Amino acid sequence: EIYTLSLHDALPIWWKLPDGLDSMRFSDTLLERCRVVGTPGVGFGPGGEGYFRLTAFGDRERTKEAVERIRQAELFA
Repeated sequence: EIYTLSLHDALPIWWKLPDGLDSMRFSDTLLERCRVVGTPGVGFGPGGEGYFRLTAFGDRERTKEAVERIRQAELFA
C-alpha cells in the first residue's frame, strides 16, 4: 500500500511494507540496489516499524525518478 499527501512541491510517500520486512533492512536495500535514500519507519518510533517514508522534502521530478528506480529493481516481486 502507498499513502501520499501533497504539500506544495513535496510529495511524502509512505509504504506499508510486506509483513516481516524490517524497515531498516528495506532502507539499506534501497540504498544499495536503487541508490535511493529514505527514512525507515522505525525512526518514528516502534509504531513506525513496517513502514518506509520515501520523501517529505524532495521535488516532484526527483521523487518520480526514485519511484521508477524502485519499480525497475522489482523489490516486491
